Parts: sequence; structure tokens; C-alpha cells
Amino acid sequence: MQTYKDKAELIEELKKRYLLYDQEFNDIKEYEKDLLQPGVDKTPSQNISYQLGWTHLLLQWEADEQKGLDVKTPTPEYKWNNLGGLYQSFYNEYSSHSLQKQRELLQDQVNKIINWIENLDNDTLFTPGQRKWATTPAQWPVWKWIHINTVAPFKNFRTQLRKWKKKKGTE
Repeated sequence: MQTYKDKAELIEELKKRYLLYDQEFNDIKEYEKDLLQPGVDKTPSQNISYQLGWTHLLLQWEADEQKGLDVKTPTPEYKWNNLGGLYQSFYNEYSSHSLQKQRELLQDQVNKIINWIENLDNDTLFTPGQRKWATTPAQWPVWKWIHINTVAPFKNFRTQLRKWKKKKGTE
């Protein structure tokens, strides 16, 4: 897994990967957003809904902990062994929006995550055990949770969008 020397490097990589991911939607038409292509797991709307769901959860975990609430990850309704149900909840929540609205929502979430990173000190960001919600048997520091829910899927899901477009014949 990629690592970062400091928060500036994490922010730059997040911005870069988000912009590349978002640009993939430029030539997807609204009426195509729910089209499933053979060999591609998600429609464009499901793809971005997944991103919206995870970025929302990341921000929610932090906000809830800051309020002194007991955070249940991934959610109180879904356990780690039922991620399929969680993903379906993301699709249900966000797929009624237009693709443009989904893009705007994701941009807002990414901006909030960047602002959050900018306001964290290095210990909180890079030392394991600094947040209860991030303290799992794996002992990941907060930066790794951010990476795995933003940078990594922006890379992987960009590839899926490109595959979707190729199957559709637009690339």
C-alpha cells in the first residue's frame, strides 16, 4: 500500500486521484448512468454512489467521535461481514440523484476530507490508536483509513469506469 511522508503529500495525492476519477464522468451521459456493462461490476451511478457512501462514513465516524458518541463501524446497521448490504444502501441513497448532482456531492465530500486532513496534527493522522473508530485489530492510523476510502478506490474505480466506457464503445 502507498504511504505518505506528510499530510501535504496525502492531500496532493487525494486531489490528483479525485480529479482523474471525476473527469471520467465528463463523457458519460445522464441516460447512461444506470447502464450495466458485461464484465463490469457497477454502473457509473453505482460507482460514484459507492464513493459517496464511504466518504460520508469516514466523515461521519470522525464527527460522531468528536461529539463523544460510540462509533460502530462500518455502521450500526451493517457489520463488516455484510458489505454487500452496505453497498446496496449506498446505491439506494444516492442513485436517485443525477450524475451531475452525485459529482457535486462527491466534490463536497472530498473538500471536507481535505479540510479535515489539514486540521489534523501529524500524530493524529499518522500514529495508530488516535481515534477509537480507527482502532481495529489491524491498528491502522487515520491516514490509512482515508487512503483506503478515497485515493485507492478513486484509482481502482477509475479503471472500472474506463472499462465500462470501452465496453460501451465510447473510448
